[in-house]
Amino acid sequence: MSTDQTVKTLIHGEWNVSESGKTIDIKSPHKGELIGQVPSLSQEELDASIKKTVEAQVSWAEQSIQARGDILKKWADILEERKEEIGEAIMLEVAKKRSSAISEVTRTAEYIRYTVEEAYRLNGEVKRGDGFKGGNPNKIGLAEKTPLGTVLAIGPFNYPVNLSASKIAPALMQGNSVIFKPATQGAISGIKLVQALVDAGMPSELVTLATGRGSVIGDFLVQHPEVDMISFTGGTATGRHIAELASMIPLVLELGGKDPAIVMGDADLNKAAKEIVAGAYSYSGQRCTAIKRVLVQHEVADELVKKISDQVSELSVGMPEDDATITPLIDNKSADYVQSLIDDAKEKGATVVVGDKREGNLLHPTLLDNVTSDMKVAWEEPFGPILPIIRVSSQEEAVRLANESEYGLQASVFSTDMDTAMDIAQKLEVGSVQLNAKTERGPDHFPFLGVKASGLGVQGIRESLQSVVRDKVTVINM
Repeated sequence: MSTDQTVKTLIHGEWNVSESGKTIDIKSPHKGELIGQVPSLSQEELDASIKKTVEAQVSWAEQSIQARGDILKKWADILEERKEEIGEAIMLEVAKKRSSAISEVTRTAEYIRYTVEEAYRLNGEVKRGDGFKGGNPNKIGLAEKTPLGTVLAIGPFNYPVNLSASKIAPALMQGNSVIFKPATQGAISGIKLVQALVDAGMPSELVTLATGRGSVIGDFLVQHPEVDMISFTGGTATGRHIAELASMIPLVLELGGKDPAIVMGDADLNKAAKEIVAGAYSYSGQRCTAIKRVLVQHEVADELVKKISDQVSELSVGMPEDDATITPLIDNKSADYVQSLIDDAKEKGATVVVGDKREGNLLHPTLLDNVTSDMKVAWEEPFGPILPIIRVSSQEEAVRLANESEYGLQASVFSTDMDTAMDIAQKLEVGSVQLNAKTERGPDHFPFLGVKASGLGVQGIRESLQSVVRDKVTVINM
């Protein structure tokens, strides 16, 4: 196809196509229609662009933090001005309902503004030498924060603007340059994100926008000698692969989850059902923080299942243009996988309460009851609109099953007894616990992390700003 159908990428400081002319077709998950093409870059042209990006970092770091902040705040303003256009791109690329796609853009603008303000408040330290026994009072240490250099930011498909900006904004604000690898399905949205940044006044050489197939450029980028830090959001298998390849550089990995909702016998079941449905089925369950299993005490299980099924039956199913809650999954491979989990559970005795209906890659919301530990859906992350109910006899059993998972991202605990809820929360091997509410990311200035196979490092605005700098100490000898 002709290059006029290709969305240009930012390489060598210019908006251009690949030197080879190779492109990747981006098709709508829900219509199957071609919505654009992005350049498929080679390792050689990326290498040349990265050299320019590394060089541009030196002068960028020399700018005042206020000057960098002014550009980022302008970036946020432009994103809000273009929220409809960028939201449309998100909707078409990843089949996210229109209202959520637009709100992702406005949330991103607010994230950037908060990042700027928080960066202004992060300062170094001054230490006197006599603060340590036997120390020298004539020594003064200036402990400053300096940029790491060049950050490789690898974004996911499900939040192609928000979770990409949450890597790019802290890196730039702290004086780093960026190599941005958007998810292939989400690359057009990612390009529009960077277009707004350049229009805000960012030096164009400061970012290399690495569009292309992960199989061609992924390992090359991760192992590039000029990369000083990697921030990745995506699947656990890919995260492990990155960790194996990266050598002696900092990593922040936001990976998968199997987030449980633990419902005790004394829980407010109306509230629990409402929160669980919202947490499990939003964006068709394609969220690492989605509730992916319910561990409920036997005595209230029947009532809870009824309340959940009533709400699931009323979820809107359809196309993102119609603002449906349940929309087609990102591709047929994902839908096949989710369907295989449903089929495995049925074969092993699970009860389909609602759902188990499929139209291509559109899976209707499915609720499975009487799920047991021998079923794949009890342990594997579906990334789709499916929720297993596992009945437990005690608090101890619920905690044990929750912790036996390889994942440890988030969990919800529902109980009207705060002492009980807090006791369970303390025993759960996860990064965050929500008491009487659904699992979710945010507010964005809260620390966000996973343990075990769910991640490495900590995000959150302050934490992300701190992850892209290092300490440098200058000692003044008086």
